[in-house]
Amino acid sequence: MSDDALAQWCRVREQVDWCSASAAPVPVRPAVDGLAAWFDGPVRTRDPDRADRLLAAMARSRTAASRPEPLTLALLDDWQRLVLGVPRVPLREGDAFAKGGRERYGLTPHTWQDFAACLRQSADPSVPLPARAARAYLDVAFFHPYPDGNARLALLALAYVLETEDVRLDEVGPLQTTRYADDPAGALDLAALVSVLIRATQRRAAAVAH
Repeated sequence: MSDDALAQWCRVREQVDWCSASAAPVPVRPAVDGLAAWFDGPVRTRDPDRADRLLAAMARSRTAASRPEPLTLALLDDWQRLVLGVPRVPLREGDAFAKGGRERYGLTPHTWQDFAACLRQSADPSVPLPARAARAYLDVAFFHPYPDGNARLALLALAYVLETEDVRLDEVGPLQTTRYADDPAGALDLAALVSVLIRATQRRAAAVAH
């Protein structure tokens, strides 16, 4: 049996110096809504129904962010029902696999308790916003809570963490790359990428405004 990628991620998560990531300016309001454009562009080209479901989930997540609500499993469940277009989304009940079976995500009696604790850390003000957003993305990807749709949900989680601090990106395409559970440098690189995208969004918005 392949190594437990979730266990690897939990070890990596503790190794990464998330506080070393660059901070980011807030608020950031883009000239173009990058998340909506991604769903309405490349996703719609492949699957119009999927695009509609993702836009509905995005709208629901932004309503929650406006309050803001803590990032919880209940919140993820609410979005995931919209993402998949189903009335309920039970958590997986056994090991999950991804990347053609090369990554296995184990399940233990404390997996969902650990996941909930990780989600709560998305609001930790001692960690720079880009790192918190990137970490939430990777948590969803590697805890892999649902049988389907986890990559889509991970992107929504990243955007949600940014949205709670009034930050939106004008492009999300660069985030659509493969991530690995046993890669601490890659985890920190994702935080750096989020910071770069935030700053680039701010620059382009300022250029349009002037």
